[in-house]
Amino acid sequence: MLTTIIPKLPMRDKNVTKDFYINKLGFKVFGNPDFNGYLMLEKDQIQIHFFEFKTLEPKENYGQVYIRTNNINDFHQSLLDNNTTIHPNGALENKPWGQREFAILDPDNNLLTFGQSI
Repeated sequence: MLTTIIPKLPMRDKNVTKDFYINKLGFKVFGNPDFNGYLMLEKDQIQIHFFEFKTLEPKENYGQVYIRTNNINDFHQSLLDNNTTIHPNGALENKPWGQREFAILDPDNNLLTFGQSI
């Protein structure tokens, strides 16, 4: 019966979050962009929603999302070409659990891990 999941992550500044996801990761705004304190973004078949949390301490934020892809090498390269910083502990590599993965942090320290079955 379940059909999809949409993560909701904290953000301190809507404009900063929107800029990062649109200009670094290739997302676009979904829904009403003027909704106060809330942001909905999408890319391909996924959506991520953000709620305003102005007093968030990024070092205390443990928001995480695992995003599957069907072309991880090209997506990883597109982020590198766009000067997107890869997490220092999240380099693109094959994992023992059968996934090829890499990770990035957004401006609010939400961890985005991208993976593809190998």
